[in-house]
Order: sequence, then C-alpha cells, then structure tokens
Amino acid sequence: MADTIEVRLAKVERELAILKARTGDNGTKANWIEKITGSFKDDPDFKEIVRLGKEMRDAELPEED
Repeated sequence: MADTIEVRLAKVERELAILKARTGDNGTKANWIEKITGSFKDDPDFKEIVRLGKEMRDAELPEED
C-alpha cells in the first residue's frame, strides 16, 4: 500500500533536516566575503595574484589616443 502524502512529506522533511545538518545550513545566509576577509593577510602569494590580476585587467583596457 502506498504511503499517504503526509507520510511521504514527513520522510522528505526528515531527509532535508539531515542534509542541512551535514552542510551546516542553519537557515541563515552568512556573507561569504565576511568569512574569508583577512584570511590572506600578509600572504606574498596572494599579493602576487592580485598584482597579476591587475596587470591582466590593465592590459585589456583600450589604448588612449
């Protein structure tokens, strides 16, 4: 015999709660930028990445006449 919609919904809600617990989703949307801000402070590799990114962006700018 097939489960009722209520039973099926209860199963889905239990599975969703398990998935949320595994992913750490507590219903709030934290700003991901705030989570990583400062994590590369004083990292010479990151400073080089930023420098190279700027160099690439500047190279894509049109030449001024």
